[in-house]
Amino acid sequence: MIRRATPEDALAIATVYHDTVREINSRDYAEAQIDAWAGAEPDEEKWLQRQDGRLTLVDEQNGVIRGFAELENEGHVGAVYVHPGYQRKGVASALLDQLEKEALARGATCLSTEASVTAQPFFAKRGFETVTAQDVEYRGQIFRNYRMRKQV
Repeated sequence: MIRRATPEDALAIATVYHDTVREINSRDYAEAQIDAWAGAEPDEEKWLQRQDGRLTLVDEQNGVIRGFAELENEGHVGAVYVHPGYQRKGVASALLDQLEKEALARGATCLSTEASVTAQPFFAKRGFETVTAQDVEYRGQIFRNYRMRKQV
């Protein structure tokens, strides 16, 4: 079931993010980058605050948050993360499909995102084009990611 996130979901969202970065994104980024990206522990407050001003959707099954996605203003996909235990089961695709519907309902004509090295193939398969590769600084580390977009 995909639904809007509630404040009570913040810890589960933080845990999905933390665990996914540590277990999945660590295949494509160095240990120091992963430490900066994920932090030492799930940051519930950060993800609670991120719910303000953006649409956050969660994929929930039997009371377990399996993944989440964020839609920001003007069709920007802020995040799509799926817990390591639920990878390659259609969770990310279902979340992105729902974000696309929401963006269209809001009048967006284009979706955009900054995809990690790990996520870039997923977004490409979903019709996003790579606009440019870029190196961005976060918490003292430089990360390669890809600006991508999709006409809707």
